[in-house]
Amino acid sequence: QVQLVESGGGLVQAGGSLRLSCAASGRTFSTYFMGWFRQAPGKEREFVAAIRGSGSSPYYGDSVKGRFTISRVNANNTVYLQMNSLKPEDTAVYYCAADRVRTMRAPDYWGQGTQVTVSS
Repeated sequence: QVQLVESGGGLVQAGGSLRLSCAASGRTFSTYFMGWFRQAPGKEREFVAAIRGSGSSPYYGDSVKGRFTISRVNANNTVYLQMNSLKPEDTAVYYCAADRVRTMRAPDYWGQGTQVTVSS
């Protein structure tokens, strides 16, 4: 069993930055792909970024490429999402997820989410 707890959300002006953190419980953190998803009101959940267990080969959704960076520190069981050049359309609840496979189509575990609001 893996429990995920996100933090770091908040209100920021357009063009600003935020860093989200996701702390994981359990001893098997490094065996999971870790990812970030987001869901805006009235929209479907959207893939944002993911990273393999070793910390290599991060990959991103098209809407955040070049602006967001995912990273992880396995010694701390934590994955991060650095968000730069934020836009109002980045406003959403951001969720951390853990999956055994790269596609992350059906993650095994989810966090409770953290709200990010970008004002124009």
